Amino acid sequence: MKKTLYIIAALALLMLPRTADAQKHKSYVIGFYNLENLFDTYHDEGKNDYEYLPDGANEWTEEKYAKKLKNMARVIADMRKDNGAWHAVLGVSEVENRHVLEDLVSEPAIADANYQIVHYDGPDRRGVDCALFYRPEVFKYITSESIPFTFEPSRIDWSAWTEEEKEAFRTRDILMVRGTIDGEMFAFFVCHLPSRLGGKGADLRPRGAEIAYMRAMELQEEFPGIKIVVMGDMNDNPTDISMTEYLHGKEFRDDLDDEDFFNPFLSMIKAGYSSLYYRGEGNIFDIVMVNKALADAEDDTFEIQPILKKKFYGRIFSKPYMTNQSGQYKGTPFRTFSNGAFVNGYSDHYPTYIVIKK
Repeated sequence: MKKTLYIIAALALLMLPRTADAQKHKSYVIGFYNLENLFDTYHDEGKNDYEYLPDGANEWTEEKYAKKLKNMARVIADMRKDNGAWHAVLGVSEVENRHVLEDLVSEPAIADANYQIVHYDGPDRRGVDCALFYRPEVFKYITSESIPFTFEPSRIDWSAWTEEEKEAFRTRDILMVRGTIDGEMFAFFVCHLPSRLGGKGADLRPRGAEIAYMRAMELQEEFPGIKIVVMGDMNDNPTDISMTEYLHGKEFRDDLDDEDFFNPFLSMIKAGYSSLYYRGEGNIFDIVMVNKALADAEDDTFEIQPILKKKFYGRIFSKPYMTNQSGQYKGTPFRTFSNGAFVNGYSDHYPTYIVIKK
């Protein structure tokens, strides 16, 4: 009997360090995915969604909408298979309304993730917004805000714009969501910066980056030590001034000051990686970057981790089914429509993500 008790006690002692280690070393996936025009089949008042109606240019039927939802869910589920865990936080863009988000998280392939939604209806003329999915078991929501695009205060010269042009301009708000993970304060910014269409967009993207940056710095002052993630479809590369100058994105963690962000995708674009193709060239517009508190963290707190070849701190997720395998667009993301025809694809962007661990 005594021998049995000794064995039980020894086994219990052996288990203690492993349990403590498992509790200490927690890791989570944080990412972004441009869902490429996730519209339902109904008209939303005030939104230019007419091409995504049954009688619209895209003949957007319930059958096509259901296929689109299933495809988006498949990608999210496959990221879970690759990582062994659901995203703790997933920012998304190009979504029409809360209805499409609720339909997506209810898809059988991802329903088990129990994703909760943060979304605001924004002023974008086309009617698309940013949103955030989060797992309440991991991320404890505190507050959120929808940050509008404004022209001032800014260090950008807007003299080429008339007041009428400024007043008429409409784009996506920036979503900010604040909460905690394992007791540590986090803020997530989800962006979809103005597109490259039109002659004046070159200043609009730096301004969008400037808006996100200014709010992030306010949060750092208000909550010392807060971990901040800025993610989104920036419509710019990591090397463009919107990311390097206006969001203070740096390539290496050792170069960071408290006012800087670490951009893992700077190294990746230099190495030839792409998350989408624009005018025939590979780009990384889908960016996830973190502040110094998360890039060079204090001991026993969450810190960004290398996840690709133990070298790169970001990942661009793609599978053969998400990529055109032949034809004119071979090697590029397999999108929903091609040359005006529904082809039952996925998105014109690949999702991107980072991993944090403590």
